Amino acid sequence: MRVITGIARGRKLKEPQGFDIRPTTDQVKEAIFNICQFDIEGRRVLDLFGGTGQLGIEAKSRGAQQVDIVDSAADSVRLIRENVKLTGLDVRVVQSDALRFLESCGTYDLIFVDPPYDSGLAEKALAAIKAFDILSKGGIIICETRAETTLPPMEAPYVLRKTYRYGKVRLTTFTKETDEA
Repeated sequence: MRVITGIARGRKLKEPQGFDIRPTTDQVKEAIFNICQFDIEGRRVLDLFGGTGQLGIEAKSRGAQQVDIVDSAADSVRLIRENVKLTGLDVRVVQSDALRFLESCGTYDLIFVDPPYDSGLAEKALAAIKAFDILSKGGIIICETRAETTLPPMEAPYVLRKTYRYGKVRLTTFTKETDEA
């Protein structure tokens, strides 16, 4: 597991040892950043259910202005902090229940939602993002689930952008419509 590109390119990140984290595979991570490559630089990014922190770290390496990585597990937060330290990037790491964090976090331009599979947390996180209206206009949500998982539609101004399948993984992208025609 390493940073693909940007100022921390090539830096190896620590992987989880002996606790329950499912890191995003290199193929899927590369696909995620192909999807949002023009929507990172200078933007505010949230990596919800951070795990190893690799998505948030990659976004910061690629020029995101601010990156917040959130996870509730102490082991994950320790690992994320170690990985941030290895890269030397300025990233905020928050130990918090993800859904509770969304209640008062402000707005983001890009949100990664990658909870434990089959937990129901992806659906709950999307509902909370909508309820608290934390995605900026034109912003993007990228949600990683099992390939068999179909997420419920979001209500306007949030719209399904596209879904992608990579083996056993499905990426579902949503955007928040702008007022522009």
